[in-house]
Formats: sequence, structure tokens, C-alpha cells
Amino acid sequence: MIMHPLLFISGAVSLGLLFALQEWIYSRSWNEHVRLSLLAEAWGVQFFIWGVFCWILWWTLRSRIYTANFKTMLCLFFPLGLFASVLEEVIWVLLFPRLPMGRPPMPFLQRLLFHLDVELIDSLVLFWSAFFLFRGIGYYQSYREKERVATQLQSQLVQAQMRALRMQLNPHFLFNTMNSISSLMRIDVAAADLMLEQLSRLLRITLHRGEAQFIPLSDEMEFIEMYLAMQDRRFAGRVRQQMNVDPHVHDAIVPTMILQPIVENAYAHGLSRLTSQGILSIQASSENSTLRLSVTNTGLGLRSAALRASNGVGLANVQDRLRMHYGDNQSFSISELEDNLVQVVVTLPLRFPERPIEQTTGYGA
Repeated sequence: MIMHPLLFISGAVSLGLLFALQEWIYSRSWNEHVRLSLLAEAWGVQFFIWGVFCWILWWTLRSRIYTANFKTMLCLFFPLGLFASVLEEVIWVLLFPRLPMGRPPMPFLQRLLFHLDVELIDSLVLFWSAFFLFRGIGYYQSYREKERVATQLQSQLVQAQMRALRMQLNPHFLFNTMNSISSLMRIDVAAADLMLEQLSRLLRITLHRGEAQFIPLSDEMEFIEMYLAMQDRRFAGRVRQQMNVDPHVHDAIVPTMILQPIVENAYAHGLSRLTSQGILSIQASSENSTLRLSVTNTGLGLRSAALRASNGVGLANVQDRLRMHYGDNQSFSISELEDNLVQVVVTLPLRFPERPIEQTTGYGA
């Protein structure tokens, strides 16, 4: 943006006007009466010429400026700086034939030599200041580009990791459910057939979501309800299911399939080991700016070291996705509230979509 020609040349002219004001104040302190308008015109035109020269230099040779070594600076840019300095003085002397003031009239060549003798070093300083300014801009742009590429690569890596986790989770859910259907086929073919139909609906939901990483909590809870309906047929009469969702968090966005692996784990390592009076409770509520999701179930508790270590693919997947989505701004805990009563609690930032999210469930139970 700073190298837009209008902005750059305007900045150069503004700098020249500041020098004009400085010289006018200095001349007043020495009781010299020089019109401010004349000084502003002279300095403004000089820096306008330099602004045009420097912008053309950047526009035509910026790649050489960014990569120039000492030899290039000496053999190319030093002669170019001398040429630009002389050319600038030629143009300026032509435009201001009455300067310098306080001296008898001089021919053009004499005035040019006079100004070159006085201002050549200053002109070279201006040229090299512009050169190193452009070089600094080049370094900054290169740094920002590398930073942008690194950020893009990091984002692509995270997305690839998230896709891998999703691909890991779906077959895990499918194989476990198919095993449940296979077990049910031996005792209740009609129930197994209905469970297979419900699995088909759940798979349609999963496919419809595609690679969506976030969905409304209402979608996740509807998916869980369908999953619980399947498990209810498998464990008929053995588990009492409870769901309690705070209406205020109904539209909160959560990672896709964040609860299903936890509920599946509750059945696999707790409820499936009971013959009766199992309890499964799922709750969702808000605490300040935090969404709290909890799954509580009866079973064998966490007394066994094997059970404590047996988080399985599902829970490890949930924890990995929480860390990747929210960093340290989340928590996952599993604890035994009392004998044979285990609770998993997930907390994450309470966020709502900026625009309505397409509903991906609604296929029926």
C-alpha cells in the first residue's frame, strides 16, 4: 500500500515541505527574509522529482534491489545513483532559473555546477536512503510471505489431521455397531433388522455432513437420540436413559460426533457389563462462557487398572480433536463419582454460529 505511486510521491513531497519549513524558520532566526512560498515550491518540486525517480526505480528494479549484493550495488546502483542525482539537478535548475538567490545571474551550466557542488552528496544520500527503504520493504514482504505460507501449511496440516481423525472415527463406530447387530441377530431377528435400518439412517447423516468439523448441538443430540434408540433395542429393559439439554445451548456449535464416542464407551466398558438397572445420563449446560457436556453411567467403575487405561479409540479421538480445535481452552475428564458410577465431562468455549447452519439430521428414529 505504501508503494502506491500517489501515496509514495505525496509522502516525498510532504517531506520536502517539512524541509522547506525548517529552512524558513532557520532563515528567520538569522534575519534573512525568504518567502516561505518560494522555499515550499523549491523543496516540494525537488522532492517530487525524487519521489518520481525513486518510485520508477522500485517499479523497474525492485527484484534486483531485494537481492543485490555488494558487487551489484557498486557496479549498478552506485552509477545509477550518480546519474539520477545529476538528472534531478538538471531538471530542477531548469525549473528555477532565478536560484540561487543573492548571486548575480549565471548561465545554466554554471548554476548546475554550483548546485551539484552543494547538493550532490545530499542527493546521493536521498538515493541510497530510498534504496535501503525498498530493500527493507522487500525483507518485510518476504518475511510476511514466509509467515503466510507457514500459517497456510499449518492450517492444511491441521485439516489433514482432522480428516484423518474423522476417517478413523466413522469405521470405528460402524464396526462396533455392526457387531452389536450381529449379536442381536441370534436372539431377535426383527430387532436386528430394525437396528440395521437405523444404522443406515445414521450413516446417511454422517455422509451428509461430509467434512464439516462443527455442527449445532441440537444436531449432535438428535444423532445421539437415534444411537440410543439402537442401543435401547439391544439392551432392552436393562438401561434407563436420560437426556437433559439446557435450551440456551440448543444452537451452540460443537465438534462433529463429540458425544457419540463417549456414549459408546459408556456402553462398552460399563453398561454392557450389567444385567439390569443400568443408568445413562447425558447433560448439556452453560457456565458463564463455557459449554459443559457430561455423560454419566453405571457399570464396574474405575477400580480396574485395565479399565482406567482402556480409553479406546473413541475417547482418545475426542481428546485429540478437542486439543486441535481449542488448544488449552478446553478440558476432558473421566472420574468415578461413587462406587460403580463413572462420569465423563467435556468443557469447551460456548460459541454460536454467525449464520444459520444447515440441519444435517431430521431423518427420523
